[in-house]
Amino acid sequence: MHIATAAASPAVHYRERLSPSLWTLLSAAVIAPMVALVFVPLDATVALLAGLAAAALLVTLLLRVSPVVSVVDGELRVGRAHIPVSELGEPVGLVAEQARAARGPELSRTAWHLLRGGIDPVVRVPVTDPGDPVTEWVFSTRTPDRVIAAIQRAQRDAGRR
Repeated sequence: MHIATAAASPAVHYRERLSPSLWTLLSAAVIAPMVALVFVPLDATVALLAGLAAAALLVTLLLRVSPVVSVVDGELRVGRAHIPVSELGEPVGLVAEQARAARGPELSRTAWHLLRGGIDPVVRVPVTDPGDPVTEWVFSTRTPDRVIAAIQRAQRDAGRR
């Protein structure tokens, strides 16, 4: 991984938040009646407000801590990690059975990965820097074709500099 250089106005080619699925958010909202039950002996209105506040807080927290996949200013950023696109090989998008294999039995011990349940597709990108102990990045995305196109566009732009 490399330290990012500050740019006046970064060129964003792609950005995606890997937010939780609707079912995960609905499951988190179940906290509302549980918290409300705790406060019912005090007052029904207090119980209702406390339950709604707890559910809103948990859902907001889940959304805020969701990692972001982006291609910005010549770098691929996945969560807090980032790498220049010039040090990446040809990205490959995987879905269905290929994605399952890439997330499981085919996941290399030297791969860097960020995988999210509920997001089936993954992108696999080899690292071409021989000094980097990480051999590839494997990460979840809902739109692998768009991520791949953004990485390739950024690689072409980096080649012109």
